[in-house]
Amino acid sequence: MLTPEDKDLLAKKGISEQQIIEQLACFEKGFPFLKLDAAASIDKGIMAPAESEMKEYLEAWDTYKQGEKTIVKFVPASGAASRMFKNLFEFLGADYEAPKTDFEKKFFDHIHGFAFYNDLNAACLDNTGKNIDALIAEKNYKPVVANLLEAVGLNYGALPKGLLKFHRYADGVRTPLEEHLVEGALYAVGKTGKVNVHFTVSTEHRELFKRLVDEKVATYAQKYGVEFNVSFSEQKPSTDTIAADMENKPFRDNGKLLFRPGGHGALIENLNDLDADIVFIKNIDNVVPDRLKDETVAYKKLIAGVLVTLQKQAFEYLELLDGGKYNHEQLEEIIRFVQQKLCCRNNEIKDLEDAELVIYLRKKLNRPMRVCGMVKNVGEPGGGPFLAYNPDGTVSLQILESSQIDMNDAEKKAMFEKGTHFNPVDLVCAVRDYKGRKFDLVNYVDKATGFISYKSKNGKDLKALELPGLWNGAMSDWSTVFVEVPLGTFNPVKTVNDLLREQHQ
Repeated sequence: MLTPEDKDLLAKKGISEQQIIEQLACFEKGFPFLKLDAAASIDKGIMAPAESEMKEYLEAWDTYKQGEKTIVKFVPASGAASRMFKNLFEFLGADYEAPKTDFEKKFFDHIHGFAFYNDLNAACLDNTGKNIDALIAEKNYKPVVANLLEAVGLNYGALPKGLLKFHRYADGVRTPLEEHLVEGALYAVGKTGKVNVHFTVSTEHRELFKRLVDEKVATYAQKYGVEFNVSFSEQKPSTDTIAADMENKPFRDNGKLLFRPGGHGALIENLNDLDADIVFIKNIDNVVPDRLKDETVAYKKLIAGVLVTLQKQAFEYLELLDGGKYNHEQLEEIIRFVQQKLCCRNNEIKDLEDAELVIYLRKKLNRPMRVCGMVKNVGEPGGGPFLAYNPDGTVSLQILESSQIDMNDAEKKAMFEKGTHFNPVDLVCAVRDYKGRKFDLVNYVDKATGFISYKSKNGKDLKALELPGLWNGAMSDWSTVFVEVPLGTFNPVKTVNDLLREQHQ
């Protein structure tokens, strides 16, 4: 099946023949839907701390930060911004010249409100000899869009979101990359005054990211009295997945095997490579200007406080179990902690002998831990919080995408549609065990939770394999806790017109 040329390509990428066989088998058999117990809610699985508890958690985080710990802010930032401009690309290719759709009209009506306006105006002047207002006055709209999206102008259609100008300030404008640096200084600074921020980027944009950091980092370090340690990584070629044709055979493009990036689940490898105790994870486009940051910062500290409080308790219980000097009451206390605080239920637990029980409890306590912020559901597309069955028969909290749920099952579909909360990708992770050793995060991935999507290449249909998502199946076997956070902490930019929302002005 594999030619010598294929084998060379696999060797270059660091992919084994066995992986190819396993991936092609996934196309053959597909992925099972997850068995659901319930949608998570405030009544079932989502914490909503009272004010007095919030104060304790915030203090717990402040105390933790004063220790000898490494805190990292991890920002997936490789995504291109092209989808942000889908509507404008369509306008460029349309057979009409003036804006017709509500989206197009809004873009031009409020064009002065974008943080990139001055840059775009300068590009229009350079390339057409006219500024934006003059072009619009003569109903010459398409050159404005061309100067925004194409290489002759700002090239925003080909850049990553992290490098676009999002917010306007009295002293200039900021990109999402810069907003994440500022956030890091506000909640992820350790005892030494160092802020570690790690961006995952695409190969072709790495230099642009590095250049922007080199240009700006000293300004923010001085402003916030911190020292930044900014690092970058790229998705590993070894996490690419093979594409298949409609008969589930390897897809070939001009005779060559076609590989595709494995999706954000591939980043579990990048996360695994970090030298950290605590890692904050947040998407690149979910940022707000300084005037709205207080709420975001407070709740980041809150969920970090929940995490370190639970971790401290888990570590104490592990020391007790490993010391061997515990009684039945203490075991019962640990059971309550695992079931109530870590939301991991096992209906068979009552049948376990003490020795088996200790092995079970130790396994559930001694694994990576994450606390995830959840916002009230306002109809945004994407995943949600559920109580789901695990391969070992336990029920625990999981973040699921719609593709993992059997929508032909009316009961499961209703659970998804009536879910009260939504996943904004707001995680804090603890990735060391109680002896200070790093967990190997790859061991906690549920490989049965990937999914298959349908694409095309040069007019030919193909199947693409997405690895288990970073905060979905890639963290399936972590201890998981959900905390309600306000909707104001979730301000993604999915389209360019989202930048006109009050939260981004």
